[in-house]
Amino acid sequence: MRFSINFQVLSGGTIVPPVAKIREWFRAGFDGRCTSAEITLRIVDEPESRALNRDYRGVDRPTNILSFSYDPPPGSDALVGDLVICAPVVAREAAEQGKPLEAHWAHLVVHGTLHLLGYNHQNDDEAREMESLEVQILAELGFPNPYTPT
Repeated sequence: MRFSINFQVLSGGTIVPPVAKIREWFRAGFDGRCTSAEITLRIVDEPESRALNRDYRGVDRPTNILSFSYDPPPGSDALVGDLVICAPVVAREAAEQGKPLEAHWAHLVVHGTLHLLGYNHQNDDEAREMESLEVQILAELGFPNPYTPT
């Protein structure tokens, strides 16, 4: 599988996992589900997350992750998309849920990757399918089930 990731990381004390780890989580999410991908991963602060969430989803608060899929360029079969992760929200959620920060990051990268692939959780059947796949991928990466209370 061929994929490229353009990283855009906000500076200023943002805690972000190593790029090699993030690449590993992307690969696990894409594995066998597409042949090539061109992804931009943007790590943002709460004001930017809030603005994007408000403008694109109509929800006026920051969120942990947003995903945006695009049509591939002519002649390409690559999956093209953007993931926007709000580092402060991820850190806060991990602390509130008693989860290791790295495990929560891995979950969100896998979750966003599956969204880019067309998976959703708009109804119970979709949610079960997507969550089951997330649990499987995360287990293969050595992480616990993110939906099991700690």
